[in-house]
Formats: sequence, C-alpha cells, structure tokens
Amino acid sequence: MTLQASQTFIQRGDGVTLNWSSTNATELTLAPGIGRVAPEGSSKVSPTDSLTYTITATGPGGSADASVRITVAAPPLPAPPPAAQATVDELFRTNVKDAFFDYDQSDIRTDARDALARTAEFLRSHPEIRVVIEGHCDERGSTEYNLGLGDRRAQAVRQFLISLGVSADRMETVSLGKERPFCTSSTEDCWQQNRRGHFVMAR
Repeated sequence: MTLQASQTFIQRGDGVTLNWSSTNATELTLAPGIGRVAPEGSSKVSPTDSLTYTITATGPGGSADASVRITVAAPPLPAPPPAAQATVDELFRTNVKDAFFDYDQSDIRTDARDALARTAEFLRSHPEIRVVIEGHCDERGSTEYNLGLGDRRAQAVRQFLISLGVSADRMETVSLGKERPFCTSSTEDCWQQNRRGHFVMAR
C-alpha cells in the first residue's frame, strides 16, 4: 500500500490532501483522527501542528502500513510596530544647544564652541529649519546697555555658526537683553543661565 501527501510542508491554517491506494486489503484505517477508509481514496486534512499520518491495511496475507509526515510552519510573528519618529520639534530640542557667556562678554567661550558645533551639525543636516537667535543677559546693568550686549551675543553666535557652514540666510537675530530671564533668582548660578544665545525655531 502507499500513502502520499499533496505537499509535506504547509503554513498553519492551510490544508493538504492525503492520497492512498492498496492491493488485496480488506480493511484500512487512517490515523490519527480519520478512521476506516476505502481501499483507495483521498482526504483533505488541516493539521495545526506537525503530524505523521499512518494508514494501516489488513488482508488475507497480513497487514502493512505506510506513513507520511506533514510539517506545519507556525505563522510568522507580526512585525513590530514601527518606532515612532521623533518630531522636528523634539529633534530641535535635543540637538540644538544654547551658547552661554561670561559676565559682560560676547566672546564665544570653549564650552559654547562645543555646544554650537553640535547645533551646526544638526542644522546642516536639516536645511529646511530656520532659527531665530535670541541674545539674553542677566539682570545687572541698564536695559539699554543689555539690549546692546544681547545683540552682540546673538551676532557672535550667528557668525560662529556661519563659520561652521550654516547658511546666513537661515538665521535671524534679536536682542531681548534682560527682559526675559530664564531664571529669576539674584545668584551667580541664575545669572549664568540668563547670559546666553538661545535658539528658537522660526515658524
């Protein structure tokens, strides 16, 4: 006797047809799950896991059997959801770093150079972004004097970025002097936070 399958490798949920034939058999049993069958025929099965089907034939000369194994592949795992793309605003906040200044100075100091180098790298890789550079000062000095100092700081930041390859027409400057402090305590730590060139994305 013989037992064959239309295919021996299927995806879970697919079906396969078993075909058999026998000679001189009086009784045939196909297992698992099917039972007695005709001496010749076919049956469609849909195993959920890999399984071996065996047909056993008996007759005047004794018994014989034949087997076929069906391998069932598990369905592929669903693709993970795509990682959420950071918005331009989030990227801007992460990569654009302010430049801080010493008291009554508008020179770009060492830590500001490092911050602006990172800012320039981001801006070069996102040519669609334009920025406004705000010049800020601490509370000491007159309003008029600090407006001038804030302007010098904003211009210094802009010129440094130009030297690092950022197009001049993508940057505007504005001096806010001491009018919009980031910190309002009268301490050196607080004053340092207010002496900066600050970046805002132009809308």
